[in-house]
Amino acid sequence: MSKPPLRLAGRTAVVTGAASGIGRAVASALALRGCNLALADKNSGGLTETAEHIAKYAVQVSCHALDVADAAAVAQFPSVVTAQHGGVDVLVNNAGVALGGTFEQLSDEEFEWLFAINFRGVVRMTRAFLPLLKASDDARLVNMSSIFGIVAPPGQTAYAASKFAVRGFSEALRQELQGTAVGVTVVHPGGVATAIANSARIAAAPGLPSAELERERAAFNALLRLPPAVAAETIVRAIEQRKARVIVGNDAKLMALIERIMPVSYWSVIGRLMQLARKRS
Repeated sequence: MSKPPLRLAGRTAVVTGAASGIGRAVASALALRGCNLALADKNSGGLTETAEHIAKYAVQVSCHALDVADAAAVAQFPSVVTAQHGGVDVLVNNAGVALGGTFEQLSDEEFEWLFAINFRGVVRMTRAFLPLLKASDDARLVNMSSIFGIVAPPGQTAYAASKFAVRGFSEALRQELQGTAVGVTVVHPGGVATAIANSARIAAAPGLPSAELERERAAFNALLRLPPAVAAETIVRAIEQRKARVIVGNDAKLMALIERIMPVSYWSVIGRLMQLARKRS
């Protein structure tokens, strides 16, 4: 027998990467439903803007400067949140970064920088907040993967590896948490119109043709079309409906379908489709 929808009104959610993009939009969608918020990001100015954006809702909001790659800060964060909000019912692990370049162009340091945020940040936050989630009568852990956690394009070895890791971690943890009050949702967005492409780091390999990489950045940016508010509404509805997995955007749904049909050679089709989309943009 399936559970009724998760009611978010009066509950408290922690959202990382809340200073902009999907994180800000998710915070707004949660606030619309009456959910109190603990917003976290390295960008304090952006957090203030997010808080101002949702000030019209009658919810309690706190802002916290936090680097999810900082293990000590993450370990202390639950006590900071509970001091202001009491318990926690929803954790949205949204913070993430991007890094352009092939595997041979990336240094170990660049690869590890991305993994420390995109994957180990998710693991740290989950470990820190899981006791609070399990203490709730009805809780949800929401981990942001990507469509690149289902398909893996060239030039995205570090990013895809981190997002596949988030997916695997989330799916295994979901099985381990069976019988508890904590459900797990893993999110696979496609091209959402955020600043992730513009803010992505580019591999610093000596002699790397930066002009070519900048063209690739611009081309990838052109594929980011789905408004964050639309993506956020899809994500928050999935939380309410207790969905285990949510694929966000028609582009992501198409890529996931092609991968299901062609699990090894999917990029021979998806790559051509992306080239066509770039030409039309």
